[in-house]
Amino acid sequence: MILRLLKWGMLFAIVAVVAIAAYSTYVYREIRDVAARDEAQRADAIVVLGAAQYNGRPSPVLKARLDHALELYQSGLASAIITTGSYGQDPNFTEAEVGRKYLVQHGVQVTDIVSEQGSGTTYDSVRAVSGLLKAKGWKSALVVSDGFHLYRTKKMFLDNGILAYTSPAPNSPIEMAPSQRFWHSLREVVLVFAYRWVDS
Repeated sequence: MILRLLKWGMLFAIVAVVAIAAYSTYVYREIRDVAARDEAQRADAIVVLGAAQYNGRPSPVLKARLDHALELYQSGLASAIITTGSYGQDPNFTEAEVGRKYLVQHGVQVTDIVSEQGSGTTYDSVRAVSGLLKAKGWKSALVVSDGFHLYRTKKMFLDNGILAYTSPAPNSPIEMAPSQRFWHSLREVVLVFAYRWVDS
């Protein structure tokens, strides 16, 4: 009896490991597929996901996102930009405010920018931005971030009732470094699992 239970327990464990590995591989491929696809088109607003800033200056990762958002804005794909991100490790500047100032310095009208600086995670940023969009009667967003980040972000926006198009920052330092691209994408697999678990 004990041997039989051990046998079935071992079999169940093997099946579970294989299933998790297979699903993880599927999610990883989906993440990389979205990362390689640019869905840039007309939307109610461009949303720039926050990243680190250094003493009031955007980090290379944040700069790449802001530069891409600026290009999309200048192309006429949206008349508004929403910057996101809280203080992080710097109590003096928020990522959203640093992004806003950078965009204004590069020619965006200050009235065309909305800063959502109260959220410290992607999940909280998406929820807050979705609320802002709905309050204005807007239903769609053109979301800018690093490619690896967009699969999960798009799911979150859709779950919050916002039609999200994704446009990866082409000069992302993370995406251009193979090892960083792999590890950040692998981390996203875990974060997708966590989001599914919490949201279920």
